[in-house]
Amino acid sequence: MLNNNHKNIATFMHLGIFSRYIIPFGNYIVPILLWSVNKDKSKFIDRHGKEAINFQLSILLYTIILGTLSIPFFIFNIFGDATFYDFIHFDDIHIDISEPGGFRTLIGASFIGVIALIGFFLEIVFIISAAIKANKGEEYKYPLTIRFIK
Repeated sequence: MLNNNHKNIATFMHLGIFSRYIIPFGNYIVPILLWSVNKDKSKFIDRHGKEAINFQLSILLYTIILGTLSIPFFIFNIFGDATFYDFIHFDDIHIDISEPGGFRTLIGASFIGVIALIGFFLEIVFIISAAIKANKGEEYKYPLTIRFIK
């Protein structure tokens, strides 16, 4: 039987993700604690807890991927137009930090930055939507979520 207490717990599992702005790793700690303590009370709480945790793990994976994709742009920015023709004597290698990596670095970094910014705002919208659905006693599936915990 679904009561207001179950709805509130599920709602706070989703809203607990925002605790990351106060507590380091709070976006993992709070939902995991609430879920692990309350998952046996109802299937509703169990499903919402798994959703919140899976969503945060998916966001972590996507952040790692975006961070990895940004590494070449960072290297281009530091090394600029370094030439690597002579690998034996290193005579032709020059690193000029005073000049930026150029237009390709700006476009690439901006593209990844825009994707990250859009992802950040979508994450907030998805979390609030999940909390509202949980408060109404409805199910919610986060989009683009990998189901690590089944």
